[in-house]
Amino acid sequence: MIKLLLKHSLLAAILWTLIIFGLCCTPGQYIPSTNWLELLSFDKFVHASIFFTLVVLWLIYLFKSDKLSNSSMIFVIFLCIAYGGLLEIMQATVFSNRSGDWLDFIANTFGCLMGFWFFIKKKEILH
Repeated sequence: MIKLLLKHSLLAAILWTLIIFGLCCTPGQYIPSTNWLELLSFDKFVHASIFFTLVVLWLIYLFKSDKLSNSSMIFVIFLCIAYGGLLEIMQATVFSNRSGDWLDFIANTFGCLMGFWFFIKKKEILH
C-alpha cells in the first residue's frame, strides 16, 4: 500500500484535495449531527487529520519528484492553510446549509503544521 502511494504520489495528493473539497461542499443536512461528537471535539480532530494528510501527501509528491526544498515546503504549507481558509469562507457564503467556523480553520491549520512536522521527522523512511 505504501509503495503504491509513493509511486502515485501526485495522483494521491490531487485525489485527497478533491475529496476534502467534496466533503466541505456537502450540504449540511447530509452531515450527521450528534452532540457527543461535539463534546469530544471529534470534529476538530477530523479537520486536523484531513489537513495533516493533505500536507503529507503533497510533501511526499515533492520528495518523490525531486522538487523538495525549504521554499517548496513552505509554499505547500501556505497553500494548504489557504485552502482550508478558503473552504471555510465558501462554507459560510457559497455552500448550502453550511457555516464557516474559525475553530475549524484553526484545526485545519494545526493539522497542516503537524503534517509538516511529521514529514520532517519521518522523511528518512521514504528513501
